[in-house]
Amino acid sequence: MNQVEKAGSYQLGERQVSRMGYGAMQLAGPGVFGPPKDRDAAVAVLRAAVEAGVTHIDTSDFYGPHITNQLIREALSPYRPGLTIVTKVGAVRDAQANWLPAYSPEALTQAVHDNLRNLGLDVLDVVNLRIMFDVHGPAEGSIEAPLSVLAGLRQQGLIKHIGLSNVTAAQVAEGRRLCPIVCVQNQYNLACRDDDSLIDALASDGIAYVPFFPLGGFSPLQSSGLRQVAQSVGASPMQVALAWLLQRSPNILLIPGTSSLAHLRENLAAGSLSLPAEAVAALDRVGAQQ
Repeated sequence: MNQVEKAGSYQLGERQVSRMGYGAMQLAGPGVFGPPKDRDAAVAVLRAAVEAGVTHIDTSDFYGPHITNQLIREALSPYRPGLTIVTKVGAVRDAQANWLPAYSPEALTQAVHDNLRNLGLDVLDVVNLRIMFDVHGPAEGSIEAPLSVLAGLRQQGLIKHIGLSNVTAAQVAEGRRLCPIVCVQNQYNLACRDDDSLIDALASDGIAYVPFFPLGGFSPLQSSGLRQVAQSVGASPMQVALAWLLQRSPNILLIPGTSSLAHLRENLAAGSLSLPAEAVAALDRVGAQQ
């Protein structure tokens, strides 16, 4: 059993996917804009992730824009059976690399077709609706209009499953009344635990939770505490942060991203790291200092 397999799997749509996945965001240029510095290296990282057993890749056509999806197609198409590619819509990039909401029926439909074309697919496995009421975090407001567009595209057979990103618990509840929701992708880590109750509620219903920014939001004091735990278990702070997330709840799917083969191997190794109870307790205390 390799490191990815040791992390286990969880249901995403109709498939069981590796809980240790890969996020393609960092394959684009600086600021997630433009081409990578080393295209061959980006292709190599994608291939290495899949060779290691990763069956869950997170991407979006507004990364680059178009860059990461084109890289995924170049590196991995024809796709292995069982590989699940999750993309997201709801935003576009302007010429200055700003992130802008894109919720009109025309924009969402175009985004789905752009993802299909650039990934080289006839149907998208999972499409997350990225809510942009506030670019920096969840903000309340109805998501019925844009989600109904995606639900219609699902009925047309262009999308298999729908997820939500950057959403509140109320928006998740609203979304689930409108159509089946298979995953929620929000910021969550040791220092940002606003979604604790949401994660538990989703787990009870068999819905995947996909945290982004696994090391975001740490102060120097918190970073010091994390480093101390990492030293005690003989791992890096990033590995410990990822292992803590894996042990936090069985429905958590990880998508750490990197453009480095060495960093990819380091991330995947977290899948085989089992934190003892005293380390988990120490990490929970670190999080309580936020």
